Amino acid sequence: MVDHSKEDRLRILVTGGAGFIGSHLIDRLLKEGHRIVVVDNLVTGSTENIAHLAGNSDFHFIKHDVSNFIFIPGQIDYILHLASPASPNPRSPYGYPQLPIQTLKVGALGTHNALGVARAFNAKFLLASTSEVYGDPLEHPQTESYKGNVDPIGPRSVYDEAKRFAEAITMAYMRYHDLDTKIARIFNTYGPRMRLDDGRVIPNFIVQALSGQPLTVFGDGMQTRSFCFVDDLVEGLHRLMLSDFNEPINLGNPVEMTILELAEMINKMTGNNAGVERLQDRRDPDDPQRREPNISRAMDKLGWKPEIGLKDGLQRTIDDFKDRMG
Repeated sequence: MVDHSKEDRLRILVTGGAGFIGSHLIDRLLKEGHRIVVVDNLVTGSTENIAHLAGNSDFHFIKHDVSNFIFIPGQIDYILHLASPASPNPRSPYGYPQLPIQTLKVGALGTHNALGVARAFNAKFLLASTSEVYGDPLEHPQTESYKGNVDPIGPRSVYDEAKRFAEAITMAYMRYHDLDTKIARIFNTYGPRMRLDDGRVIPNFIVQALSGQPLTVFGDGMQTRSFCFVDDLVEGLHRLMLSDFNEPINLGNPVEMTILELAEMINKMTGNNAGVERLQDRRDPDDPQRREPNISRAMDKLGWKPEIGLKDGLQRTIDDFKDRMG
């Protein structure tokens, strides 16, 4: 279990802090009284996500690509390494299929550089990894002991292998340099501040629904996902960073649903009468048919499980998208 008494006022480096998850996480950390340094090159992040922090003396932003050497003046106590493209959509300019070299570099060089900062300051380190390290899983739901079913040269490999390498070098630094490191394997997460053109299923569906368009579902829509609201994920990351646990840990919502069920729910919540349009299945063959985390380890080691139901989380996300779409 987490000992919250360990938490003091820290100076924390967050790579990718202008991104969707990163910006929510730094809001939480600032609320806890910490001082935050964000390093982000804004390739997939946005200053809109952190604009509300302008003038906050505990917040400092540096525009920089962490694939290059990272210099941070002053002591750093903790590093949260979130920098990476994350959308698998090949039609999104922010997806890793459009940014293959950058994705590999930030997973390898960026993680190496961030770990170098951690070693220089003897700082604790948390890697934001992904459920994609499991590939198209042959085990369901996925436990942390599952080694994965991953194609190292397929279209998704630039992201999958970048994160698998990031995990490997993180564990190497823990074992060889005796660094205190954590690894969070993040499953599908959604919420306010996701890019409208992100390309993942929930932003796609909400934008289509609010525009009065049919929701486009590939194939029969029976492929499944489990969706974790960003506030729940941030709580899990916060508990993990305060814990003494060093093995990989799944953070996600174990409630599984089909893509077709999700489409019908969003249409109903938005009052969209355009229905669903089924398209020929053009998805990547390595795109997992099923995705659901086993969170027994998170429940045992962190006392964590998601608390926000899908309907509540979707409503908050829909409201945010309405505001930004005008």
